[in-house]
Amino acid sequence: MKHALSLAAVLMVGVAAGCSRRPPEDPSAAPVAWVNGQVLTRAEFERELARSLELPDGSSAPTPDQLATLRRTVLQARVDRLLFVQEATKRGLDVPPEQVEKRLERMRADWPPNEFEALLSQRQQTLDDLRAELRAQLVQERLFHELVYPRVAVTEEEIRAELDAHPELSQEPEQVHAAQIVVKELDQAKELRGRLRDGAKFADLAREHSLSADAKNGGDLGWFPRGVMPPEFDTVAFSLGPGQVSDVVTTEYGFHIFKLLERRPARKRDLAAVRGEVERRLLRAKQEQAQTEFVTQLRSRADIRINEPLVAQVIPRAPADQAQESHR
Repeated sequence: MKHALSLAAVLMVGVAAGCSRRPPEDPSAAPVAWVNGQVLTRAEFERELARSLELPDGSSAPTPDQLATLRRTVLQARVDRLLFVQEATKRGLDVPPEQVEKRLERMRADWPPNEFEALLSQRQQTLDDLRAELRAQLVQERLFHELVYPRVAVTEEEIRAELDAHPELSQEPEQVHAAQIVVKELDQAKELRGRLRDGAKFADLAREHSLSADAKNGGDLGWFPRGVMPPEFDTVAFSLGPGQVSDVVTTEYGFHIFKLLERRPARKRDLAAVRGEVERRLLRAKQEQAQTEFVTQLRSRADIRINEPLVAQVIPRAPADQAQESHR
């Protein structure tokens, strides 16, 4: 009987020991944050961090302080995205799958097919991951358009006050319409200037010799006021009369020849157009402020917990490292 009890005790100890040997937990599944009970895993945060960094070849890695700032920024954005989706679900403001697919197709259209797939592979992102990201974007847009923006309006008094405070908004400054030829060698610039004196057409020489992107349009720079172009451009262009061609002008970009095509004096702007611009600018500012307040309210009502020690350990890994880890 004693032997039987001893054997049973040994077996029980063995079973207990076996039960205590739990399979090791996947470190990538460890939570870096809880948002109203929803977990943000280390793997998700690590991928997001890597995508936000995406250094070009040869670029230096971020300093510890820069990386710490990036962690906070990326984590806050990810938490906010979860809050948006949760709030939309609670209010029944989700977006249908066909809207997500439409946004996805628009994104695809901006890339050649092979390059789009390569981009996803480089970012270690599946199509389903991208769909989830796009859905969150659409949800955020819907929340803002249906809950935030309708509360915002610009009054006539605010528009008038802005116009009174900034009378320059009602004035259109003097503008010139000019063209240029730019080359790298001074001798070539002088030779082209001589050909212009002999009657060569400015636009033809610009198309044939100019190194600037506007060469295909005959060197046409379009209309511009003072302060938009480099100072050397303004000095010459605003000193010429319509049809006049400058001497060779030296800038950091090369050697230029300018031709003034037209000049437009300062004038009063159409009041309706100015009023519309002011209203749109004031409305954008109010919408941005309303968005900030809405997000602040969502955060204040939420149960958000951050695993600070784990967040501090997460570093963005190269795609190759992530791929190797996922195959283990």
